[in-house]
Amino acid sequence: MGRQKRGGGRGHGRGKQTTRSRNTARPRGVFEATPRGFGFVKTPEGEFYVPAKAANGAMDGDEVELSVRFEKRNPSRLRHEGRRADERPVAQVARVLVRAHADLVGRFEVAEPFGVVVPLDPSIPYDVFTRLGEGVPARDGDLVRVTMLEYPTRRSAATGVVAEVVGGVDEETLAIESIIVRQGLPVSFSPEALAEAEAVDVGAEEALAHGAADLRGRFVFTIDPADARDFDDALSIDERPDGGWDLAGAVLLRPERAACAARWRLGVSIADVSAYVPEGSALDRDARERGTSTYLVDRVLPMLPERLSNEVCSLVPERDRRVLHVDVYLDDAAECAAFRAYPAVIRSAARLTYDQAQRLLAGEDAGAAGELASEDAGAAVVPAGRGAGAADAPASEGAGGALPGAGAAPADEARLRASLAALHKVAQARIARRRDLGGVPFDTPEAKVRLDERKRPVAIEVREKTDATSLVEEAMIAANEAVATCLAQAGGAGMYRVHAAPDPGRLQDLAGVFGEFSWFADIDQDAFAAGNPYALQAVLAAAEGRPEGELVNMLLLRAMQRADYRDACEGHYGLASAAYTHFTSPIRRYPDLVVHRLLKERICAHAQAGGAGVRATGRRAKKKQRDLAELAAHCSRTERRAEEAARQSQETKMVELLADSVGAAFSAIVSGVTERGLFVRLDCTAEGFLPTRLLGREHFAFDPRSLMLTGEATGKAYRLGQRIAVVLESADPAARRLTFSLARPSSKKGKANSRR
Repeated sequence: MGRQKRGGGRGHGRGKQTTRSRNTARPRGVFEATPRGFGFVKTPEGEFYVPAKAANGAMDGDEVELSVRFEKRNPSRLRHEGRRADERPVAQVARVLVRAHADLVGRFEVAEPFGVVVPLDPSIPYDVFTRLGEGVPARDGDLVRVTMLEYPTRRSAATGVVAEVVGGVDEETLAIESIIVRQGLPVSFSPEALAEAEAVDVGAEEALAHGAADLRGRFVFTIDPADARDFDDALSIDERPDGGWDLAGAVLLRPERAACAARWRLGVSIADVSAYVPEGSALDRDARERGTSTYLVDRVLPMLPERLSNEVCSLVPERDRRVLHVDVYLDDAAECAAFRAYPAVIRSAARLTYDQAQRLLAGEDAGAAGELASEDAGAAVVPAGRGAGAADAPASEGAGGALPGAGAAPADEARLRASLAALHKVAQARIARRRDLGGVPFDTPEAKVRLDERKRPVAIEVREKTDATSLVEEAMIAANEAVATCLAQAGGAGMYRVHAAPDPGRLQDLAGVFGEFSWFADIDQDAFAAGNPYALQAVLAAAEGRPEGELVNMLLLRAMQRADYRDACEGHYGLASAAYTHFTSPIRRYPDLVVHRLLKERICAHAQAGGAGVRATGRRAKKKQRDLAELAAHCSRTERRAEEAARQSQETKMVELLADSVGAAFSAIVSGVTERGLFVRLDCTAEGFLPTRLLGREHFAFDPRSLMLTGEATGKAYRLGQRIAVVLESADPAARRLTFSLARPSSKKGKANSRR
């Protein structure tokens, strides 16, 4: 039990107090703890340093209220705790407002008559005491999840009960298990939900009998990442240069000329998950609790059981599948003239990876794009006419024609090339149109850590946008906008994806930073600070291709408001969309499933009213609006939870990989500047910290407006976007922390930057 005082976690002695409170103000913020017990709290009043003895049982991530203190600093302690502590006003935690941890993961140790759980998270310096015989039985050395009963204070230890012995965990997955527990992510489905999933049948013929459109004659295909296992969207495209589409039942955005103006019919088929997950069912309750699938570095925590996500709902080639289908009719400029949404049954002709689609777009031959194979080949182009029952596919959809028969792989490849070329043309036109409307095109690379079969990191792969990813993205945006418009026109309850305009204060701060770059003088400063989207476009265009281009992109993105879910249609700033929702991923996002249900209600009501507009009214409609508002807020929270867990898992393995390169030199860009040092970003996207004490012996003055550190003796300056050479000093995977120093000319070159 000698661990109970780790990092100042318990009792602090009864010596005479040398400090007193002089400020009745109570700043509030989130406690950022360090493994040594002390921490920092950022508040609207500024950042405060909290010594270990003043943490009052607060844990990393807790929302706290502070009491500001004035005390004589201990020079030896400050040398140990760093310049950041020296330069911050001191505060103590007056009380914890919101606890961040309902459960913790740690090693169980027997210390009669107690059990002690030592948390894996190094930022939590408190052991948790349990009573032997209570909760789930655990043996000495077991990895367990403990549910907190009492949190630590200045006078008492933390107590809890063992809720689970975490099985099947080795050293390679310990940190990820800790992230799962810390974020409160569900890892298993209820027996009732699993039973419902097993009882599900595709029911394609039943859907057709109840009025679903038969689109199995259209040439439809999917494009997904190579490692995807659930395919919830499929595409088709047809062209009539002179228009003449039958728009009976379609929503006409320009009625006077929709039929003759529409050149393209873009088809977006989305897995009809709502057909298998009734509202209020056990499957629905589990999916709602999750809110979304969570994509961790070493696993996926799906929103739906695999029986649905990977089988019944997945739009695999050569299998009949139920979908909600949207036809978007586009003019020569790829602007939407009309759209129509309806239930349908499709049969996908091919499954392409993004890389294969890109190669076909580039004109490479089929061999370069991937072998033609059966649907079991996870990342192969699958031709139509090769699967079971393909010869029986009806050709009821005239525009697409019948699928080619067996042995027609060259024809299938030709159709794929033609469809991809058309989709690419439409995508580029829509991108240009959005730019004209004021859309802000952020382009940030995505880094993923590749693991071996033992879950050990072997490389960092940086994925960037391509023509293939863009054409899929643009098709999805078109469908999302069409469905949002349909729901908004109906009035009443809805579920929308909203992105508000940026905060002018944040942009004003960025103007001071960007002022260090010569090209910013050509930007309309007032328009930029006001959030004029064309001014933001000009900034991104001016920075493109420059050394600071990626950083400018990243800083602008950070300055944006976070998109979230709401029950009201309030537009999407970044996409320049008046109406936007999430419709295209119901396998992995609960809001999309809700939108499917709402869309079906709209389609049904529209049909019953003979095509007249239908607007819900009355007490029931108001209750539904309130329920959707609460659900939208819940889905926004679960989305943030899943994103944070995914980010932390990637960072953990990224730091683990780089731990082998301690002592090596890297090229880095300064991505952040604070009083205490520089944040630096490697080309592989890994980010770490270079403290001022490792910049040199001189004192560095911090300019908060331009975000620059300047050496008072030499005048050496460090600013955002600057390219510098650094040496990796330490890597702590458990804390997800990289520490760097400035490189010397003789430093050994690191290899992580080239792992792509």
